[in-house]
Order: sequence, then C-alpha cells, then structure tokens
Amino acid sequence: MSTMDCAMFPMHPKMDEQLSKAFTSNEEEEEKHIQKVQNAFLYYGPYACQRLKRSMDYLDSLSGEDQHMLSKYRGHLECVRTCIDRNQAVIREILRERVLYPAEESTENSTDRWEFDEPPPNVRHGDMDQAQSTLKLIARDWSTDGALEREQSYKPIIDSIVEYYKPGDYELKEIKILVPGAGLGRLTYELACLGYSCEGNEFSYFMLIASNFVLNLCDYENKYVLYPWVHQYVNNLRREDQVTAVRFPDVCPLKNPPKGHFEIAAGDFLEVYKTPHTYNCVATCFFIDCANNVIDFIRTIYRILVPGGIWVNLGPLLYHYSDVSGQNSIEPTFEDICIIMESVGFVIEKSRTGIRTKYAQNPSSMKQSEYQSLFWVCRKPDPFEEQRGKRKASREPHDLIVREDSEEEQLNQQATAAANDDTDVAQPT
Repeated sequence: MSTMDCAMFPMHPKMDEQLSKAFTSNEEEEEKHIQKVQNAFLYYGPYACQRLKRSMDYLDSLSGEDQHMLSKYRGHLECVRTCIDRNQAVIREILRERVLYPAEESTENSTDRWEFDEPPPNVRHGDMDQAQSTLKLIARDWSTDGALEREQSYKPIIDSIVEYYKPGDYELKEIKILVPGAGLGRLTYELACLGYSCEGNEFSYFMLIASNFVLNLCDYENKYVLYPWVHQYVNNLRREDQVTAVRFPDVCPLKNPPKGHFEIAAGDFLEVYKTPHTYNCVATCFFIDCANNVIDFIRTIYRILVPGGIWVNLGPLLYHYSDVSGQNSIEPTFEDICIIMESVGFVIEKSRTGIRTKYAQNPSSMKQSEYQSLFWVCRKPDPFEEQRGKRKASREPHDLIVREDSEEEQLNQQATAAANDDTDVAQPT
C-alpha cells in the first residue's frame, strides 16, 4: 500500500536539531503568518467584490440610454457576483478543518457568511492576489481544463525521468525524487503514481493549504466547481468567458493512491534540504528563478543528489525577486546558468530552449501569454569517473543553444551540407 502523507505542519521532520530549536522559537511568528494566509482566503469574497462594485457604480452613473444598451452586461456583472460567492463557498470547504491552526475567533454564523467585511489585520493586496492566483493554479493542476498546460510543463520532465530510471531496470520505489516548489502537488503525484518514491517541498502556505484539500479531503472526482477567470474583466470575447466553470479534481488522489511513497513537506528549500547524497533525482518546474541567488539553489541540488543522480528542470528565468523593493537579486542569463552548473560539477546531458509553455492562462482570453522555457537534464558524476579523471564533458556545451522549434531547420541544413559534400568530391579524369 502506498504512503500518502501531506505533511501540513510547520515543523519539518528532516530538520536538524539546531534548526529545529530555532524553528520552535519562531513558532508563534509562524502561527501568525499562517493565520494571515487563512484570513486572506476568508476575505477573498469581499475583496473581489470591491472590483466588481466599481464597475457596477460606474454603470449606474451612465445615462438611461447607455444603461439600456448595457442591460445584458448588467446581468453579466450579477453573474460575476454569483461566481465570486461560489468561489468563496469552495474556499470555506478548503479551510473547513483548519489543518494548520484554528481560527483566532469563531462566530456563531461564521460558516454561513464571509468572516470579514473589512480587510483583516496585516493582510495586504499581495496576499489577496495570491489567494486569487491559487484558484487559477487549482485549475492548472487539478482540472481537465489544465491538461494542456500540464502536458507542456510536466510531460518533458516525467519522460526524461522515466528514460533515465527505466521501470524495467530499477526498483522504482527505491528511486527517491524530490520536487522543490511543488505547488499544488500534481507533478509529485504523477511521479509517485508511476511507482517512484516522491517528496514535494513547498514554502507557500497558500499552496500548502490548497494542496492538502485536494490530496486529502476531496473524496471523488470533479466534486467542486470554481470560476478561476472571474477576476479577468478585460480581453473577454464573450461574457461567458469570464464566468467559465472549472471542475476539480479531475483525479481523486484518495481513490487513486499512488504506487510509490508520496508526501508534501512544508519548509524553505535551502533550510530544509542539507543532507548530502539523499535523492536520485531532483525535478524542478517553474522553480529555480524563485531564488535571490540561483547559485544557492544549484549548489543545494548538486549536494543532495546521489552520485549519478540527475536534475531535470523546465521553466523560464523570470527571477521573482528582480526589482522587488527591499530584496536583493541576481539574474543570470541561460549562458551564465550553464557556466554555473558546470562549475558546481554538473554534467549537462541535454538542454533545450524555446519550450513553449503557458502558466495559469485563461484559454478563452483574447490575450495569450507564453514562455519560451528552458529545459535541461544534468547529471552529478559518479565517483568512479572522478577517480579515473575521465569525467565526461557535457554532451552539449553551454554555448550551444538548441531551440525546440529549430530542429527541422537543422535537419534541412544537415541534408544540404551532405549534398554539398557529394558535389565537392573530386571527379576521376
């Protein structure tokens, strides 16, 4: 029987004694942070309705003739309000067991209304944006509507791991895979379903609370309905595009437990994962640019891999802390990243650029954004290569960038070169 343990507690079992003591001393501060996240979720409805009210108030100020022409639009805005209400009802379900910390106060009718009519203490606009974004990420990871995005982002990672750790060649339950920045846990879950021993790591309590709900509390497929695009007031071709319903989860993890060990652990990646030679594979998706200093991530990944283990990555270089007030950040290019990886000790087995990936996009929106993402597989050399002094050079040097959409063009160039070689052969006299 597979183990499914969504570790939704702030104390991480892998913490060493010194770090554990330091964490305990900050537990009160951590509790306040978690309460703030829960309060942000609970304030979702009133916050979303503030934006809706601006449109309604302006509509009411227009002339009677203009309002008559916009009668269907008025009806649409009422529908938006209903969708916000239904999203809030799902959020109440997500928080119903308060798996982290109980609410500071409970009121008699707290389950029948929004708990906050005014902004909760310490909750900022950024927190509310994360609450709204979490709904989009539920659609990305756990609905049929997100299948295409998952195909773009997760399939190359999964395929490379299966190619390297072939099911016929390995006892998969002994192959330990870590997924830092696991988000809502779908990539970790999919790998565990194949039989690998998988551990996801996530820092954001918005993600942890939502993933706990999907993984541990949803008891059948497509039980819940969300309206993830209801906050998008622009670039809508049809009124229905803003209020499209998305059902989740498309797969019920409780009914479909993975074959391999599976867990999600809370904590900061750099603080928690310090033990060398622990994982056979590290899989990162839209993660490495979340660091102030990406070198710290790369060094840590190298350290925790066993010799011969691989790091599989897909994503852009958005660099989340770039230009954020009060935060330091470096933003190396892909060329620099390759130099860093090889300097740390990795062998680059394969690398590609131009992998077209979308991230939590409304498929019906008139504006579509996508990344030309990077993909690579790196290997930590085994000690025998080091001892012989024959560590393989990277198969693709760091200054060779191969775009996914240029492979056909390369084949044409090779065919042309071959034809020219035939033409240049000296003819007998």
